[in-house]
Amino acid sequence: MFGVATLLACSGSDPDSTAALERARRRAAAPQHEWRTYLGDRGVSHGSPLAQIHRGNVSQLEVAWRYESGDASPDGASQIQFNPLIVKGVLYGTSPSLRLFALDAASGEEIWSFEPGANVRAWTASRGTVYWADGDDERILLGAGSYLYAVDARTGRGIESFGDGGRIDLREGLGRDVSDDMMGVVATTPGTVFEDLILMGGRVNEASGAAPGHVRAFDIRTGEMRWIFHTIPKPGEEGHETWPEDAHEWGGGANSWAGISVDPERGLAFVPTGSAAFDYYGADRKGDNLFANSLLALDARTGEKRWHYQFVRHDIWDRDLPAPPNLVEILRDGERIPAVAQVTKTGHTFLFHRETGEPLNPMREEPVVGPFVPGEHPAASQPLPTKPPPFVRQEFSAETVTDVSEAAHAEILARLDGMQYGTLYTAIGAAENIVYPGLDGGAEWGGAAWDPDTGLLYVNANQAPWLVHMIEAVDDDGLDNLLGTGFLHLCAGCHGLDMAGDGVSVPSLIDIDERIGFLELYRLIRDGRGRMPGLGGRFEWYENAAIAWFVYTAEENDAPANWPQKEGPKTFVNAGFQKFVDSDKLPGSKPPWGTLTAVDLNAGTLRWQVPLGDYPQILAAGRSGLGAENYGGPVSTAGGLLFLGATPDARFRAFDKLTGEVLWEADLPAGGFATPATYQADGRQFVVIAAGGGKLDQPSGSAYVAFALPE
Repeated sequence: MFGVATLLACSGSDPDSTAALERARRRAAAPQHEWRTYLGDRGVSHGSPLAQIHRGNVSQLEVAWRYESGDASPDGASQIQFNPLIVKGVLYGTSPSLRLFALDAASGEEIWSFEPGANVRAWTASRGTVYWADGDDERILLGAGSYLYAVDARTGRGIESFGDGGRIDLREGLGRDVSDDMMGVVATTPGTVFEDLILMGGRVNEASGAAPGHVRAFDIRTGEMRWIFHTIPKPGEEGHETWPEDAHEWGGGANSWAGISVDPERGLAFVPTGSAAFDYYGADRKGDNLFANSLLALDARTGEKRWHYQFVRHDIWDRDLPAPPNLVEILRDGERIPAVAQVTKTGHTFLFHRETGEPLNPMREEPVVGPFVPGEHPAASQPLPTKPPPFVRQEFSAETVTDVSEAAHAEILARLDGMQYGTLYTAIGAAENIVYPGLDGGAEWGGAAWDPDTGLLYVNANQAPWLVHMIEAVDDDGLDNLLGTGFLHLCAGCHGLDMAGDGVSVPSLIDIDERIGFLELYRLIRDGRGRMPGLGGRFEWYENAAIAWFVYTAEENDAPANWPQKEGPKTFVNAGFQKFVDSDKLPGSKPPWGTLTAVDLNAGTLRWQVPLGDYPQILAAGRSGLGAENYGGPVSTAGGLLFLGATPDARFRAFDKLTGEVLWEADLPAGGFATPATYQADGRQFVVIAAGGGKLDQPSGSAYVAFALPE
């Protein structure tokens, strides 16, 4: 207990902090004019009734305050994906290292700070936190690494009566030991409050041997687990027959990493789930794999399933549901229908009756076509709605190859020879495969904003191809041959057979000895960095050192692409999932590479679509308007505006929500790869965004920037 308690340190227990808290709370607005819940509310509207900033004056916005949270990585490995909360005049946010802080929402003055005791690494980024109160008991629930912390919202002190000395370990209580997994369970997205419960999913490893993605509810006062829903069903549970008989003992994934929406009136929790592990090859998980890639409607009090819908059967494309669903109301024949809208990586908007799960638009089946990896047994088809139309392109071909320049077009066209690509559900084959829309979507974790006044759902999306390279390899996990197949099983999935990465999201390992020292590389492999989880929890120090030495001393001709085939039983492994880019690091498909779309849920149409953002290299060439990959969601306001960062040009924009016209934009100190928040304090409306950079080959930052009209 002492080891945990001493880590729950804060700087908010002195008289100055108490006075600062009181000043902030005196300037607070009404609850509906703050941002007290992740993504705006438990129905995930991304919306606000504030209208002080509107179409007529948004051009006057200026920086009201800026807070530097510190600890950004100098090499671009850190990010801030955080959607801040604003409660009683106080803004709650985190730094890149997940230091939790409280600020005066009107001035940006720091009130207190809390350092979590977890061994937090860059790949454990947090997208938000939870506020809960009962009388004088006010709590912030913070996910950091594999732990969920309870912190006093007023003082920043850890609440030791919660769990084990102030935190619970999300790796425990899953029915089997996952402590030696590279990731276990990571609380990337905040839980959702219902009464005195916090409903939690989590991010897990996506390779074979991953932790199961069971959904759980914990007592928000004590940390005690109150219910669990098995997303990989046990014998006697619904869906067990869609997996191998013993899959509940070893199967992984089917996890809810995107976040959970709640309808408090109906007592329903809407839980989107991800792919079963291993993502791209399912020879060992024959069947449809229920409840992976599904939307679950659970009784929020008990965890009992009310209904479900599976979007992808036996997923081999990593088509997990990327964002929490939006709870909406639509008009049909003059009647208001409670509905739930789920955007997907494939660029579709599925719409269901909130109470029954009945699809509210006609459905069709899209064929799954081969050739397939040997041993694979995919489903024959996958369901898709006939309307609204998809908000991204649906297939990759020679006709969709980039035309940004003649040289880029010729380069990408030449590389297509021998690759497998085509329609939306062209199977992953034993080759280099183009997945389009890419592995991050389509829609991504930023999600969509819902505007009940217009009946429009606003979704920013990516239109960039990715590669998945499947090869046959010796079936071991690297423990017996760390200088050989160990690299292939553990590292090549990102860095590729040629060890060259893609130069955008995955760095090259060629000549790494000329860039960093051996000890630095060893620590990187042990601890992880950026999107890469560390191996330190899985291997001994000398095993990590063996992998580091292999990478550090390898010449270009030592790359796995040049290895002779090893002897032994074989399996298929992912020898590289990377972005399919040209030599200028731009996507290999035609622009626009990023879009913002207004989906009319009542009519089942697309109202408008505009390119979103630009890559810095496009701007440097004197061009613009081609769109760019983007991460982080929009916010809709009653002032007729959409606020959105998300792009690598480090711009923050306000759009007219009826037309998509850009009405205002401002430079950020780093890319705003996070969902903003809007709130009122001291009589002013603010819009705040975390500018943490670190994605799409952009520098890292550590700032929160708040904008308001001039006083």
